[in-house]
Amino acid sequence: MIIEKLIAQGENKRVEFKEQLPKNDSIVKTIISFSNTSGGKLIIGVNDNREVVGVSDDNIFELQDKLSSLIFDSCYPNILPEIYTLNVDGKLLLVIEVFRGNLLPYYLKKEGKNNGTYIRVGATNRKASFEHIVELERQRRNISYDEEENFEYALESFDLNIIYQEFEKIGKSCDVEKLKNMKLIKELNGKLMATNALAIVFGKLDNIMIKCARFKGTSMERFIDKKEFTGNLFDILEESIRFLQNHLNLNAKIEGIRRVEEYEIPLLALREIVLNAIIHRDYTRNSDIKIAIYDDIVEIISVGGFVNGLTIDEISNGRSELRNKVVANLFKELNFIESWGSGIEKVRKSCSEHEIKFELAEKGLFVEAVFYRPKVSETTDYDRIVPNSAEKPSESIGKISDSIGKISDNEQIILDYIQKHSQIISKEVESLLLLKEARARRILKEMVEKGLIIRLGRGRSTYYVLGKS
Repeated sequence: MIIEKLIAQGENKRVEFKEQLPKNDSIVKTIISFSNTSGGKLIIGVNDNREVVGVSDDNIFELQDKLSSLIFDSCYPNILPEIYTLNVDGKLLLVIEVFRGNLLPYYLKKEGKNNGTYIRVGATNRKASFEHIVELERQRRNISYDEEENFEYALESFDLNIIYQEFEKIGKSCDVEKLKNMKLIKELNGKLMATNALAIVFGKLDNIMIKCARFKGTSMERFIDKKEFTGNLFDILEESIRFLQNHLNLNAKIEGIRRVEEYEIPLLALREIVLNAIIHRDYTRNSDIKIAIYDDIVEIISVGGFVNGLTIDEISNGRSELRNKVVANLFKELNFIESWGSGIEKVRKSCSEHEIKFELAEKGLFVEAVFYRPKVSETTDYDRIVPNSAEKPSESIGKISDSIGKISDNEQIILDYIQKHSQIISKEVESLLLLKEARARRILKEMVEKGLIIRLGRGRSTYYVLGKS
């Protein structure tokens, strides 16, 4: 990126400006923060208004050498930045470019590791907490928090059948040996132990919770409904999606000769963002995932910034980094994830097709996803708008009509899946729609009766293909 464009964008996680060379430790702290986070450029000769004022070219080479020595002597492990000059409109800029290091954590030598480690949060440098320092040490060893042994809960306290049943839903088998291969279980001194990943999946930790709220209006002053979901991650994901379904409008419109029903915001996009929040959140921090529904937006906030200092541009371009490697791999094995790095692109594409504005941003140590709800007055192509009832969730979730010619949101997802994969089985419907077995079978039965799909095979060999209508 050319320097003018970089300056115009202002300070951020990877860019900082200084009008002149400061005489304190602030430069060194910035260099350390860049090294511990995602790298960056410290540009000297730009003021707070993003105006290029330049630096004096007197003894510029001597100044570069002085900076190199200061950084080398003040930081541990040693940091070797690139220091160079750029000429912008006849004015000289001094640029200190730092790359993310691999000997984490880096710290101010005179303050020591516990007090002198700094990280970059937004456009500021912050002293790293003990938890952040431990996480940086894990990153240096290329391991994740969820890979480590959990000494708080005995393996016998986990009902492993819950995981086994999730694999059965997609026609796969699972046993203790497979859980060991997936690092959900480890063997230590001849004894099988749960890892933090298993404790996370089963909701054993105090912070395994999603808080959902439907507020009246566009502020948090009054709420209509609040729920807190705890338990295993599979149930939490399902209940959170149900909450969203209960409080979003179900729209119906005519396409050809059929009435098509769909939620005002695509369930595919909502599910992907909630799933991302669960998989990528920072489970070492005592905070919760939050879902807030207002009259104008749906907001989903996950704990922890982008993993390993990634930027929104890198994520949007499909780059994938995993904070919780074991948890993510489990969800991949269970077909919740199609391919690494494809989730955000799927969300953007789905929202674009439905003309829904979507924003994703890093806000300090949180990631915020916002869906802008369409205004009722603007949905002139819809012949009815039906808000789901929050009073009877079990009856309103995914409800479909028996009327011939209507296609519900769930049915459309199934039809799209068959279109792509030629066929579908009941277990795949359960996984795809996050439904229990009886509910999935009932939807398939109704689709057969409508002529949307055809049932073939018998017993466990039963599968469904597209109907001829």
